[in-house]
Amino acid sequence: MRKLIYGYGVSLDGHINDRDGNIDWTDPDEELHQFHNDRYRQLEIALHGRRLYELMAEYWPHIPNTASPIEREFAELWTQKPKVVFSRTLTEVHWNSRLVSDNAVEEVRKLKAAGDGVMEVGGANLAASLIPHGLIDEYQLFISPVLLGGGTPMFPTSDKRLTLRLIETRHFATVVMLRYLAE
Repeated sequence: MRKLIYGYGVSLDGHINDRDGNIDWTDPDEELHQFHNDRYRQLEIALHGRRLYELMAEYWPHIPNTASPIEREFAELWTQKPKVVFSRTLTEVHWNSRLVSDNAVEEVRKLKAAGDGVMEVGGANLAASLIPHGLIDEYQLFISPVLLGGGTPMFPTSDKRLTLRLIETRHFATVVMLRYLAE
């Protein structure tokens, strides 16, 4: 069965963006960007919610030639990586993407059962729809030393407890990464 990872840059107070939707505080330095490139390369499929897909599609396929080699590498990885985009409002997607407009939970169950590689879910709302169904196997938090005071929370509120087991910590110059397995 495929493993599903939910990984995100997150503020110390638990938000993936600020109240205006800005993520400028998550800009990685060269070391962290290379780590993300290497991590992304290992994925079999990337799952995106609409907002994340639109953000990524607006930038990565169109980066300038003056971008750093690490950024150009990620742009190539992102455009070529198979993606499943979950949206009820989009009518088309590009760059090796497939659009799913109905039951995300059932689609993710099918994707997990159809192989033994690694997938990653991107988008807090999409992840929030999967967490209550136990579909996320691993959580990767890239915690930045910033307090935003509001924005989109990385995790939804829940009526039940989710127990995680810490399996790795890693310190970068700009963030601390925590990896947890769902139990």
